[in-house]
Amino acid sequence: MSDQLSATFAALADPTRRAILARLATGEASVTELAKPFNMSMPAISKHLKVLERAGLVAHCREAQWRPRRLEPTALKEVHDWVEHYRQFWEQSLDRLGDYLSKLKQENINKEKKHVRKQRNK
Repeated sequence: MSDQLSATFAALADPTRRAILARLATGEASVTELAKPFNMSMPAISKHLKVLERAGLVAHCREAQWRPRRLEPTALKEVHDWVEHYRQFWEQSLDRLGDYLSKLKQENINKEKKHVRKQRNK
């Protein structure tokens, strides 16, 4: 796992940071706007934003006195690619399990039919 991916997962581990990202997915927002739904100080929100910025998930620009934050979706691409590999692995594993269970079920049905035929022939 790359250092960037580790930083991204560490940033995503906190529910407050995930909520901030969810808000930024709807558009740019100021720190004040991002802080509104949380019962925490502005310095605490700023610390969360710094973690998100270090992970490359959030960027800010300067528009006069306003410094809106925005989501940087590119950083999530590496997470997506990493998770996708394991999703495919589990899908394939579950498909194989499903095939195996279907085979067992069919074998049991055949055994039952054979057993019923034996009972009738007695």
